[in-house]
Amino acid sequence: MTQAQEKNTRTLVGRVVSDKRAKTVTVLIERRSKHELYGKIVATSRKYHAHDEKGEYKMGDVVEIAEGRPLSKTKSWVVTRLVQKAEAV
Repeated sequence: MTQAQEKNTRTLVGRVVSDKRAKTVTVLIERRSKHELYGKIVATSRKYHAHDEKGEYKMGDVVEIAEGRPLSKTKSWVVTRLVQKAEAV
């Protein structure tokens, strides 16, 4: 078990959309929820900056991120594992 699983922290699964920053990846999380009034399924998305110490995750990878302590002004999430590797084009 990793530290993230031991502490019962929030985890999210999303796609890496940018890996240009040093030790940081930008992860896009997409959620689908029902609109309160109209009942239509609405897709919402949010980007999170996540810590990637070794720089091993690339654009298109599906990764799991866990909430942790603040590492910088915008970064308080850490990549915990690779869910699916991006397919080569």
